[in-house]
Amino acid sequence: MLHLKILILKPSSLGDVIQALPVLRLLKLHFRESEIFWWIDSALAPLLEGDPDLAGIVRFERKRWAKPQHWPEMFRSLRWLRAQNFDLVIDLQCLLRSGAFAWLARGKFLVGLDEIREGACGFYDLAVPRKSFHTHAVDWYLSVLPPLGVPVHKNFQWLPERPEIAAAIKSKWPVENSRWIALQPGARWLNKRWPVEYFSQLVHRLAEKFPDTRFAIIGDQSDQPLGEIISRAEPSHCLNLCGATSLLEMVEWLRFCDLLITNDTGPMHAAAALGKPLVALFGPTEPRRTGPYGQFENVLRLDLSCSPCMKSDCHFEKPEECLRAIPPARVFERVQKLLLPCA
Repeated sequence: MLHLKILILKPSSLGDVIQALPVLRLLKLHFRESEIFWWIDSALAPLLEGDPDLAGIVRFERKRWAKPQHWPEMFRSLRWLRAQNFDLVIDLQCLLRSGAFAWLARGKFLVGLDEIREGACGFYDLAVPRKSFHTHAVDWYLSVLPPLGVPVHKNFQWLPERPEIAAAIKSKWPVENSRWIALQPGARWLNKRWPVEYFSQLVHRLAEKFPDTRFAIIGDQSDQPLGEIISRAEPSHCLNLCGATSLLEMVEWLRFCDLLITNDTGPMHAAAALGKPLVALFGPTEPRRTGPYGQFENVLRLDLSCSPCMKSDCHFEKPEECLRAIPPARVFERVQKLLLPCA
């Protein structure tokens, strides 16, 4: 059995890292004696710490290394990468920066994605093209495996359970003895956010229809004001977790929940990876490319001439109309269909 040393480069973002995890799972299943390392942004490293399929994490200090006084740290990291003598290096970020780091690692064979935006494919021994504009990111990442002799299948656990994290959640919050719906009202792009007042209206209707249901509002610290607004709709039913959970706690919270209602975000991809039912609100982005994998039928969007624009700024005559025109009643109907079989 081959004992390979493999480096995967996928530093960010949260959703992209989660969508790339099947590559790790299948590599480890096929090359069981391999040692696999992951090059990842230090802010996201906790997501992969202790992962059973990884031999180690290589932290990419993106913000810190932008300052010249910290370049010696970056050079030390590169020297460490070279010293590993990797048999295989896989760049799933396909940006000039990641391509350069992958090439400088001096692995024996370098595979990457054929993305012309920044010319990273010039560094690769093998560049794997996207089959079409609408090919999902997960399928594109997985397409690097067949040329390496690795079969693609779905017989793996995308996000392994973390019992110690689940136990910690139970000790911190009243998770048990309730049905939970997770809400993700934030998003990095402001124009990817379904209006917070719509979330409030939806929570009110759902609390009336399902009085035993509680709502876990997730997000980072910057989303806390959104969580507070939503919580005011049904204070006794809502738990504002924005900024209160680690990445792994967020994943385990989603595992506890029956459903996620979300914008196009990283937690959406985590829920899809867990096989958790969800309702995803899409506006400027293309769900066929980056939507919840395997749950395209649970994407709600509006057909407008400008959508998807794939831009972080809206220039439509009615700002954010692609999301503002999705009424809470439509989301309520979809949520109700998903919850009633479990009621």
